Amino acid sequence: MKRSNKNAAMGFIFITMTIDVIGWGLIIPVMPSLISELKHIPIKETSRWGGYLISVFAIMQLLFSPLMGNLSDRFGRRPVLLISLLAFCIDYVILALAHNYSLLMLGRILAGITGASFTAATAYIADISTPETRAKNFGLIGAAFGLGFVIGPALGGLLSVWGLRAPFYAAAVLCFINFLYGYFILPESLKPENRRPLEWKKANPVGAFMHFKKYPAISGLVIAFVFIYLAAHAVQSNWSYFTMYKFNWTEKEVGFSLALVGILVAVVQGGLIRVVNPLLGNAKSAYLGLVLYGIGLALFAFASQSWMMYAFLVPYCLGGIAQPALQSIITENVPANEQGQLQGGLTSIMSATSIIGPYIMTSLFYYAVSDGSRFYFPGAPFLLGAFLMFISAILAWLFLSRKNIYK
Repeated sequence: MKRSNKNAAMGFIFITMTIDVIGWGLIIPVMPSLISELKHIPIKETSRWGGYLISVFAIMQLLFSPLMGNLSDRFGRRPVLLISLLAFCIDYVILALAHNYSLLMLGRILAGITGASFTAATAYIADISTPETRAKNFGLIGAAFGLGFVIGPALGGLLSVWGLRAPFYAAAVLCFINFLYGYFILPESLKPENRRPLEWKKANPVGAFMHFKKYPAISGLVIAFVFIYLAAHAVQSNWSYFTMYKFNWTEKEVGFSLALVGILVAVVQGGLIRVVNPLLGNAKSAYLGLVLYGIGLALFAFASQSWMMYAFLVPYCLGGIAQPALQSIITENVPANEQGQLQGGLTSIMSATSIIGPYIMTSLFYYAVSDGSRFYFPGAPFLLGAFLMFISAILAWLFLSRKNIYK
């Protein structure tokens, strides 16, 4: 692919991921209130049920992401990405029409089965990146996440004044527009000579995990990713419930706070990483980022006033320099014709941790604020997340210093 075409393709992937995240961000502020309405329970009890929705989505992704990754190695990234976008559109329509909790669950199951946009997008980036541009290009995913989170939650909070269902309809429309955009504009990134036959023994979670044994140079980093993904659910699965309960935030306030997250992530991964990564290198960028993640989570745990949650977002979001650096190291150690399988495997790890991560964090929050708890500490999930982030930093340091992959 020519340089101009690569730049255009990266632009499309950036826009695609941004719209995808906007759709996801739209529904976050209203989900606690929607669950409360459907289950007829107070906000503080909705966290467990929200955790179940995230977990069932993750179970489906765990089972089907390796298949979608392998399909993208066989047929190309474009069709897999388009199928994923269309499935998310249908999912949001189901969520908008849901009149009971079971339909919410059905929508998440469907989206989890075919929702491989992250797998296909990261494999696409690996296809068109050079060793020099790989970390920078992976950083664009974080920037897209950030920009989408600026727009999505804020818009979701504003749309909630028209009802709890309005953000779901808006998300469905955005996903369909994204699908049409991709259908008419997106070029294929995987060259025919880099495609390989579909191997069913690799197109399953066990095969995806066993695939990592083929590359011992990255095994320690994969384990570090497990702890990173688990720790992240202290925020991803718990933010709305924690802030609504402890600080009495409304859907609008939750949306605006997540919009700030988006701004900070976009600044860090869309701009700062382009300065920090060349200066420090991948390994040091990863160490620094993981430590900052841990510090931010620890500060959230002990926040006693609303403004502190905003202030402590700064060190937490600065930690975003870690993941593109780690992902760059991993992809450089895997052949071009196995990038889809690699990304499917990494998505499977993310899905596996998303099965237990939301359950652990939301259940810990529920226990920490329930009347029968032996201790009252709403920030307990954040403190656990900080501990896990520090473990991942130690693992990454031990492995990279021993293997001498990157200095």
